[in-house]
Amino acid sequence: MFNKNIKLVIAALIIGYAVYQFIEGNIGNGIFLLLLSGIFIFLYFRNEMILLAFLRMRKQDLIGTQKWLDKINKPEAALTVKQQGYYNYLHGIIHSQKNLTQAEKFFKKALKLGLTMDYDVAMAKLSLAGIAMQKRRKREATTLLQEAKKLDKNNMLTEQIKMMKDQMKKI
Repeated sequence: MFNKNIKLVIAALIIGYAVYQFIEGNIGNGIFLLLLSGIFIFLYFRNEMILLAFLRMRKQDLIGTQKWLDKINKPEAALTVKQQGYYNYLHGIIHSQKNLTQAEKFFKKALKLGLTMDYDVAMAKLSLAGIAMQKRRKREATTLLQEAKKLDKNNMLTEQIKMMKDQMKKI
């Protein structure tokens, strides 16, 4: 909604007014304003459009996810580097249903920019392994599967990794 720098300016202004409220003796107003500024600081690190896109993705609504992602204008300027990674990660998931070449490009860009959670990195590598396998690049798919297995600490992707290894044996 707001540019990332505008969010910080708004948070700084609210904190400044909160300090003024503390000096005037309005402790309750100052505390409320500090909590309000915390929202803007939180939204600096977690973009609201990406959060809403993840909610649509959780419901497996790819069209709704695409609509929320389309509302982000100029992601290079509006998002931090990690947010750009998740922006590309979500685009990769959306395009993996339609165009594998586009999806591969988005997943590689997301991995290059960085993803915060190990599960997301493992999922991106697993998706890249699937794309590589469909394009008959067995060596690349094998290394990506091994990397995904190392990153999957909670064993949430073991079933998919096992299934993909079985499919790779058939190639």
